[in-house]
Amino acid sequence: MSVSTLAPKTLAPMPESIAAEGILSRAERWSLGMRLTLALVAGGLLIVAVLWEAFFPDESALADLVAGLAAALVAIPVMSAAWHSLRHPSLHGVTDQLIAMALAAAWATGELMTAAILPIVMIIGHVLEERSLIGSQEAIRSLNRLTQVGARRYLPDGELEEVAAEVLRAGDRVELWAGDRVPTDGVVREGTSSLDLASITGESVPVEVEPGGTVFAGSINLQGRLLVEVTRTGEETTLGRVVALMQTAERSKPPVTRLLERYAGRYIIFVLLLAAGTWFATGNTDAMLAVLVASCPCALVLAAPATAVAAVAVAARHGILIKGVGFLEQLADVTSVIFDKTGTLTQGRLHIVETELAPGVSRDELLSVAAGLGAASTHPVSRALAGVVPARERRPVTELRELHGLGVTGRESGVEVALGRAALFAKLGIASPAPPSHDGPVVGAALAGRFLGWILLADEPRVEAAGASAELKALGLPRQLLLTGDREAVARRIAALIGIGDVQAQALPQDKLARVLAEISAGNRPLVIGDGINDSLALKAGAVGMALGARGSDIAAASADIVLVTDDLRRVPTCIRLSRRCRKTLAANVALGLGWTLAVICAAATGTLGPNGALVAAILHNIGTFGVLANAGRLLRFDETRS
Repeated sequence: MSVSTLAPKTLAPMPESIAAEGILSRAERWSLGMRLTLALVAGGLLIVAVLWEAFFPDESALADLVAGLAAALVAIPVMSAAWHSLRHPSLHGVTDQLIAMALAAAWATGELMTAAILPIVMIIGHVLEERSLIGSQEAIRSLNRLTQVGARRYLPDGELEEVAAEVLRAGDRVELWAGDRVPTDGVVREGTSSLDLASITGESVPVEVEPGGTVFAGSINLQGRLLVEVTRTGEETTLGRVVALMQTAERSKPPVTRLLERYAGRYIIFVLLLAAGTWFATGNTDAMLAVLVASCPCALVLAAPATAVAAVAVAARHGILIKGVGFLEQLADVTSVIFDKTGTLTQGRLHIVETELAPGVSRDELLSVAAGLGAASTHPVSRALAGVVPARERRPVTELRELHGLGVTGRESGVEVALGRAALFAKLGIASPAPPSHDGPVVGAALAGRFLGWILLADEPRVEAAGASAELKALGLPRQLLLTGDREAVARRIAALIGIGDVQAQALPQDKLARVLAEISAGNRPLVIGDGINDSLALKAGAVGMALGARGSDIAAASADIVLVTDDLRRVPTCIRLSRRCRKTLAANVALGLGWTLAVICAAATGTLGPNGALVAAILHNIGTFGVLANAGRLLRFDETRS
């Protein structure tokens, strides 16, 4: 059975390219400026007409001529936009068509002042809307500029060349000095330094990196030299994905918006009938125009994009990549949490938890011998022991020999040394006590035929794991499951340390998938959190899949709906809180946009807006739109990076 048939959701498509200039093209920016220029010129002419009529009431014909010229100027962009919306239908095009109808009606009834004022107010309002959509377009351009930097790339002959970040490819090696901005995602191969990740993950404290550490495009190298091997470039980088997600968010639509789009044509007919009915009932042309203006659904059109862009921007600031705002909304509905263990709840690497020393042996002596031999092997246990002692302080070991399944032996200053399981010492004829009972690996070390002691290792929980689990419980998610392929005893020990009561151990990928599907069949909506290839099926099948992306597999990140850039489990409850705040903001915006529009329509139809109803309706229309934008902007104040 394929994963696609099991998955209850679909990944949001990512844009194919990220424009260097952001969302607005050069032509669109020129059109925006031209509309504003025409509106300002028409506004100046209108002021002249009003003053002329005030000071020279006997020569009102000239005032009407100037007002007509002003109306003609603003009619150009209004009619052009309406014609474009007929050829390319959209919900925002409904507004253009209604304004064009109101303008034509004002011309037909000889209301030249209204014909000029109405489009001016609407054009200025729309220009401000497009420029004040919580700064999303400028934010996207700013993020893009972070990757438009130079890089010093090593050539095959070892020489350095200056190149633009766009020409770098995976596998290239670049050199970074203090103050340099990282051009791409990569892995440190040489050097140690501190990185400023504030623009990527929101971390206010610099992060230390060393060989093997991950760096992200857009971060800043604060000190020292780094040699970085490029792993991802362009749109594939973490920063590139943030930009793409923000672009996708601007195009998101809530169900109410999609419903209106489906019935846009009928909506226009309804508005025309309502306007005609108002004119027949009241004989008031201005009330009829006011109905046309009041029916423009701009506030509702902007309700979703404004909220979506704010939510994606806030999530990115917290080191959270969301592949679609729909997943952020779904996250608010999860009822349970399923954790992978290794690399998700635990650190994904072994640590020394205890030592049992032979009489007369110091801990430093035991670890020194173990580190020297551990550096000669690629086994996870050996790598963990090798890191205990700095490379420059390790004792040189020669004549290395690995015994499969037993351990490794060698000679140090002419003396035999050994590291491994109890069976190794029995094979070498070295007397050793029975190894202690322990859930994780246990290895011993010997020097010159003398047993030095046992070293107990374990993959320990992340320092923030227990706190994150407790926070999730406080958020109403007490149902938590640890799902792992590891042994039962190890899984239960980790679960007990973190505070998770439900454990399923020795689970293969298909077992994990079956458990997730069983959780869904029981009526729950599980959030699945993992980092490995063996978690990809479960991540895809969960109500929402969340992957740890810094050290996790690419397959897991591709299967998940949400990716934690920094592998910080504290961001899980942060994401839950953000999703709930986003849903409330979106609901409030839709209610505000719909309610405000209906209220203004009713006021316009009943003549409540007064003798200049069309102008008042235009002003109220813009107030409602800016109210939606302001409410979405409040979401930007959500900040938990200081926690």
